[in-house]
Amino acid sequence: MAEKPAFQVIVLGPNGGPREDRVTGLLVRSTSMNWSAGSVVAVDAGTLLAGIIRLLKRFLPDSKDDNGVMTEGPFKGLELPFETAEANAAHFFREIIGAVLITHPHLDHISGLAINTPILEAGSGPKPVAALPSVLSAIKNHLFNDIIWPNLSDEDGGAGLLTYQRLVEGGNSRFGSGESRGYVRACNGLLTKCLAVSHGRCKQRYPPESAAHHRISSTMFGSDQLMLPSRAISVDHTDGSFYSPARSPRLIPANPKEPIMSTVESSAFFLRDHRTSKEIIVFGDLEPDTVSFEPRNKRVWEIAGPKVAAGTLRGVFIECSYNDDVDDAYLYGHLCPRHLVAELTVLAAKVMEVRDSESATPTDRKRKRMNTSFGADAGTPEQVSPRTKRASNPTSEKGQKLESQPGDYVGELPENFGEDPDSKDVEVPNTARWADADPLPLTGLSVYIIHIKETLTDGPPPGDRILRELQAHAREAHLGCDFFIPNPTEPIWI
Repeated sequence: MAEKPAFQVIVLGPNGGPREDRVTGLLVRSTSMNWSAGSVVAVDAGTLLAGIIRLLKRFLPDSKDDNGVMTEGPFKGLELPFETAEANAAHFFREIIGAVLITHPHLDHISGLAINTPILEAGSGPKPVAALPSVLSAIKNHLFNDIIWPNLSDEDGGAGLLTYQRLVEGGNSRFGSGESRGYVRACNGLLTKCLAVSHGRCKQRYPPESAAHHRISSTMFGSDQLMLPSRAISVDHTDGSFYSPARSPRLIPANPKEPIMSTVESSAFFLRDHRTSKEIIVFGDLEPDTVSFEPRNKRVWEIAGPKVAAGTLRGVFIECSYNDDVDDAYLYGHLCPRHLVAELTVLAAKVMEVRDSESATPTDRKRKRMNTSFGADAGTPEQVSPRTKRASNPTSEKGQKLESQPGDYVGELPENFGEDPDSKDVEVPNTARWADADPLPLTGLSVYIIHIKETLTDGPPPGDRILRELQAHAREAHLGCDFFIPNPTEPIWI
């Protein structure tokens, strides 16, 4: 008998723009919770109520029985107390969604949160919004600031409809034990752990440590912010729980009058089903390690590798914004098929390391500690520098120069983009090592592609080409994983 899925995922917003009604937003729940109150977590909220209303309208009223329970569609089994899709969507946001996780503060990931929050009811308690401290600092100072949008949070005298919950990067060691150590409650039935990743670089036009141009006390996390509510997803008063400028490296320009180049911080959320210990990863926008001046993705794959090997990590939701025609210099902190498969190849190498360790004799393990390469029969791992990667020249004839689109971080590119002297070479595994592995290293892992940039032109959707390129690269790399582009009208069971 097939194993019962542990997760249901509804992708409300599968794309990265320019359409504002389909930008990033996912709903995740444990299938063991049966749509109970607080049993769903929203990951990003570029699209939130609009996506829920769209789905309810598609299946109402024909798919609702006499007891008000949905019988078809992504919300099958959900009891709806009202007649209209709009009223039921508001009920869902207020009662069923237990928290909102934000990967990074770009508008295509938070606009729905801002627009939708006023329908929350203060008497029900504030809705938790959980993210890394730097992400919440940006939301607090530049969105819910009584200028761009009313301060609807419960800090600084706001309306109290939202409460900020600052996650500890890499997990809070005070929570959990064993395999769940570091995970904290996301919603009923689900635990989470957040790791920082890089979404490229930008020019800071004000001091990043203080954001002195506006609301200095908020960005600096004054002592009043230690008083978090008892419902907090993660509370840790050590240095690890606060934003430290040292953790966001900056490139100091040669000309002191030039703005500082800083990492645009994004996140990867591990979500763990409390009942089965199965997991998925949901990434925010990210760039490949091979072009980053602060490679962070490898840390995620190091944690994920043993979980894939053990069969507990079943799905990855990750962006692939453009096809392979786009030059590295015009990816603007995003992935394309060649880079996504290169990242998954690093994950595959971690899986093979776990397999080798489990099958090795004590003597083999001793040799492995003395030799840190991928194996004597694997050949020498290739050292790849960002400046030697394909398409480093933005004037390449094969390259497709794209203008920056809504939600892209970048302003002006530095002249030496991709050629930073401090950039570290990134080790790329030799995939021939596991070409004959049975099973292939990522067999059983489902990779769901989100944040595809829509072209809004005649012809096949851009996702068709991206999917073909991913499959071709993955076959060449002997990965074994399956790629999917989510359909917003169909639930994903993992």
